[in-house]
Amino acid sequence: MTDDLDRSQTFDLPEGYQLLPWHRGFGRQVGPLFEKRGPDGITRAFRVEEHHTNGMMNAHGGMLMTFADMAWGAAVESDEDSWWVTIRLLCDFLSGAKHGEFVEGKARIVAEEANVYTVEGRIWTGERTLLTGSGIFKVIERRG
Repeated sequence: MTDDLDRSQTFDLPEGYQLLPWHRGFGRQVGPLFEKRGPDGITRAFRVEEHHTNGMMNAHGGMLMTFADMAWGAAVESDEDSWWVTIRLLCDFLSGAKHGEFVEGKARIVAEEANVYTVEGRIWTGERTLLTGSGIFKVIERRG
């Protein structure tokens, strides 16, 4: 399903975004996903393509929650090799994203104790907020 990328998925990206190199597993199935890293943290993104949509050609709610998990969890990454797992994810749906829109997401850490982080996050397209919410993530050791 994600082997057939069209031009907008691979080349029409806002400045600073790069393809997130997930070549296997679940991230590959819901991709392509993009990210930019900067002094204010990691922002992740995806363009709503047909395989992300529901019957109304909007981003499926399950895709938006999946993306929130991936975007908000990135807030706890200390480097590109950080691994983390989700303990809890709460989302409030405020708007939808149409086929073709570029969706971005990011979170900020609001608490930390013993490698367990609480974050507050937002998912948006353009000026429109799609989701807000919070998550609890645990940083774990990288496995071979």
